[in-house]
Amino acid sequence: MRISTRGEYGVRAMFHLTLHYGKGPIPVRTIAEQQGIPEYYLEQLIGALRRAGLVTSIRGAQGGYTLAHPPEDITVGDVIRVLEGPITPMECLDKAGAETECGVLGPCAMRKMWQRLKDSMERVLDTTTLASLVQESLFCEEEPV
Repeated sequence: MRISTRGEYGVRAMFHLTLHYGKGPIPVRTIAEQQGIPEYYLEQLIGALRRAGLVTSIRGAQGGYTLAHPPEDITVGDVIRVLEGPITPMECLDKAGAETECGVLGPCAMRKMWQRLKDSMERVLDTTTLASLVQESLFCEEEPV
């Protein structure tokens, strides 16, 4: 599974909101400029994240977006699933694809391997919170280049 720009930009926007968590709403324009994301595209992503209950919008001159939950309660997996769909490296692991024939007769060793890959991807994405990304970014800044 390759994360598209939709997922990447969504995670970057949520990371930005995490950096400013508790400091009031952030306008889409500000996020777009500081993260290098086209504003019209970011508006679509933020809309999807808002409908999923991950961000809250505040209207008005001082409006913008904030995280709907503390950064410790939102995982990268939550964001990716909203913007990319299920975390599935192969169609045979999809709920819809599970009932289709892939052409392999008998037990499928490859499907078991794909399932392990899916499980490991989900484990990483579901245990990485937005808060832990911020902590990791602080560590990255301290490392010599």
